[in-house]
Amino acid sequence: MDNTAKLWDVETGEELVTLTAHKAEVLCVCFNTVGNQLITGSFDHKVVIWEVPSGRLVHTLQDHLAEISNVQFNWDCSLIVSASMDHTCKLWEASSGKCLATLEGHKEELLDACFDLTGQLVATASADGTAQVFSADTYKHLLTLKGHEGEISKVCFNPQSTRLLTASSDHTARLWDIRTGECLQVLRGHTDEIFSCAFNYEGDIIITGSKDNTCRLWY
Repeated sequence: MDNTAKLWDVETGEELVTLTAHKAEVLCVCFNTVGNQLITGSFDHKVVIWEVPSGRLVHTLQDHLAEISNVQFNWDCSLIVSASMDHTCKLWEASSGKCLATLEGHKEELLDACFDLTGQLVATASADGTAQVFSADTYKHLLTLKGHEGEISKVCFNPQSTRLLTASSDHTARLWDIRTGECLQVLRGHTDEIFSCAFNYEGDIIITGSKDNTCRLWY
């Protein structure tokens, strides 16, 4: 762990720039959809916005009280969401670096957070075994999703913003209705923790990745 992030040229494989501002491990990175900015989240409790490809530091976001577990831009690049081990999620204005809201409600560490494709919803995943959904516009808490018997390590929306997918250490993934909070399906088959999950672009196929050394496709 050298506390840095690096930009690489995809065609040549050459290193373009090393991003040095963090004082602890860099755990998560995310480009914006335009490709002109990058964010990094670190165990030093900070999120940094960088200019691409110059590597110039644009803003340092530092209101969290513990390690950052994930960061993401919304689709129009105006907002950033950060999840932290301090049990909170924060929304930031990308242009100014200002903290707009702190989204609270979880009893343990947050392991993931994400926007839906419209940028109007935020979902969080926690070691307390629940996922929560918030409005990115009003910051209001909308749903708490309960059912997993272990921590939730990953959460993602389908492209239509009607379903939420959660992956858990209880060896299952769950599919939820965003409007009602109802669990629609429990995806069973893995024999160990599920660390990752995603929808395809059409939203009709799910992939899960597990500590059991397998990935599974679900139709």
